[in-house]
Amino acid sequence: MCIITAAALCGCAKEQSVEQKSETRLLLDTYCTITIYDSADSTLLDEAFDLCAQYEALFSITIEGSDVWRINHAMGAPVEVDPQTVELILSGLSFGELSGGLFDITIGRLSRLWDFSGEQYLPSDEELEEACKTIDYTQVRIVENTVQLLDPDAWIDLGAVAKGHIADKIAGFLAARGITAAVIDLGGDIAAIGQKPDGEPWRIGIRKPQGGTNELLGVAGIGESSIVSSGIYERKFERDGVTYHHILDPGTGKPVLTDVVSVTILADSAVTGEGLSTIILLIGSDRAQEIFNSVSGFTGALLVLENGDVLEFGDIDMRWID
Repeated sequence: MCIITAAALCGCAKEQSVEQKSETRLLLDTYCTITIYDSADSTLLDEAFDLCAQYEALFSITIEGSDVWRINHAMGAPVEVDPQTVELILSGLSFGELSGGLFDITIGRLSRLWDFSGEQYLPSDEELEEACKTIDYTQVRIVENTVQLLDPDAWIDLGAVAKGHIADKIAGFLAARGITAAVIDLGGDIAAIGQKPDGEPWRIGIRKPQGGTNELLGVAGIGESSIVSSGIYERKFERDGVTYHHILDPGTGKPVLTDVVSVTILADSAVTGEGLSTIILLIGSDRAQEIFNSVSGFTGALLVLENGDVLEFGDIDMRWID
């Protein structure tokens, strides 16, 4: 559900003398980069990416045999899953409650109808209506490590929170292995450990909506925290003069009508940032402060509106680019 803007890690000349290891791999349907600064253990990156792949094998809606796939194909029967899957589903359900159901992990039937890349499929009104009937996050029942969809036709889709959760888990894994300076970037869901080797905050570039791939709105400074950006301007297509984007309204089945073009969230955890960024795109700018006031771990936010205005919330260290 959630598209993440390309966020760039901004380095400086002073850091070039610091030993670092960095690698990029294609996982989670995006380019994932992990950079560590203070370890000579060459196996850590491999282990971190292996962990990422293990989580993908649990949470993917398309990988046959994944926990999500088994839940969706159980026709309403209870399914025993990995505790990590339960943890992520519970996070998704909490965002459903926070948003009054606008954020809903049982959107799987609807999200699988649309195709914003390949064939750019535009579902019919009848298809959308049938898919929307299956969306209701309150119909997910969890007992210990067993998950059941009370509507046998419903599907869950954890794509709006999975990358944030995985980024947090990889950061925790590296910290437990003694790493004190690292950046995990899973397609724009960024979790940072410690500070840059020179003691300065990490500098993360925030992409300018509607701009070129490397065109930045500004650069945000963060410490040991996360920064996540989402927007309606990348995964989209145009048909008969109408633009369709991937942030879907569970009430209509169609791309949500929103005054927000992009959202950047600074939070203690990347999963919090990912959930909040999608909620704000769905709910609009008028209720943004209300949502932020309801969430622990929120630090700051930057909203770019359809009319070009930029709204700042909380505490965000920005260096603007003219």
